[in-house]
Amino acid sequence: MTTLTERAEKILIEIVKVYISTAGAVSSGSIAKTRRVGLSPASVRNVMAELERQGYITRPHASSGRVPTDKGFRLYVDSLLEVEEPREDDKHRIRACCENTLVCDGMVRGATRMLSSITSCAGFVLVPRRAGFLIRHVRFLPVDDSFILVVIVSTNGIVNTRPVRREKGFAGIDLEKASNYLNSFSAGLTMEELRDRVMEEMGKERNLYDGLFKAALRLGLMIGETAASNGDAEGDIYVEGRANIFDQPEFAIDIERMKRVFAAFEEKSLLVRILDESIKERGVRISIGSECDTKGFEGLSLVAASYGKDESALGTVGVIGPVRMNYPRIIPLVNYAAGLLTEAL
Repeated sequence: MTTLTERAEKILIEIVKVYISTAGAVSSGSIAKTRRVGLSPASVRNVMAELERQGYITRPHASSGRVPTDKGFRLYVDSLLEVEEPREDDKHRIRACCENTLVCDGMVRGATRMLSSITSCAGFVLVPRRAGFLIRHVRFLPVDDSFILVVIVSTNGIVNTRPVRREKGFAGIDLEKASNYLNSFSAGLTMEELRDRVMEEMGKERNLYDGLFKAALRLGLMIGETAASNGDAEGDIYVEGRANIFDQPEFAIDIERMKRVFAAFEEKSLLVRILDESIKERGVRISIGSECDTKGFEGLSLVAASYGKDESALGTVGVIGPVRMNYPRIIPLVNYAAGLLTEAL
């Protein structure tokens, strides 16, 4: 990357800041008015012309001002010496989701949903396939006379729920006791291992004569069989708040661009490929626009951080939004969410 003079870098940073707040092309006059620059409009125009020649800014229309390119945003992000401390109310909202698994549908998904809400971007979490879905505990909840709700919480905070039809023999069963019995041996197992362990328990003679144990094991077997057939045991990627992106000015009037972005979000393998690199790194990773090298994600940036204890990361959490996102605010929020998940899991 070409080295910029201190003056040129200062003007570029001001252009990026104005563009982030206005979403409109930036004129030399508006930059000259800022106290931090202290130059005449003519001097600013000369510097902007040089920045354009070097590819840091571009002119979207012949008579308009300039907007930063991905290269310009990269220099801006790399130059950030300070980021905003997350506001206490934002930290409280994220922390509340990490502390209440069932209400927020799992620590990981709850934190993702809250990140999306706070940042007005799309929140995401990647639970990689190699991490697997290990059971923390299982709970049976009554729904009505026909169904029981099975709640399965994994060791990495994902909550999997599924309705199970009440079969003959389930009538009058104490669901809490059935849950406790299944939890006595299911912790730390995969879905497939749970199925195998249930079949082993069913072979024990004592369980053939106890209605509670038999019903609990039957429920456990149904869980394992359904999960194995659906592939749930391998983990997944979850995205919350896609519509937030389409509310941004860059996308709101460009229907074709909206279609491309929507199609890219629907192709989960693309997201996994982009995010899989993030799990290998500690700290926050930022990919800006064309750096993602994925069709459909032009004009979008990704801010991601891995979570997990010791040297083994469990997954990646973060946001995807327009390149014109508020990096000083979003970077520490993502880092805070990753830290909370690391502590909680």
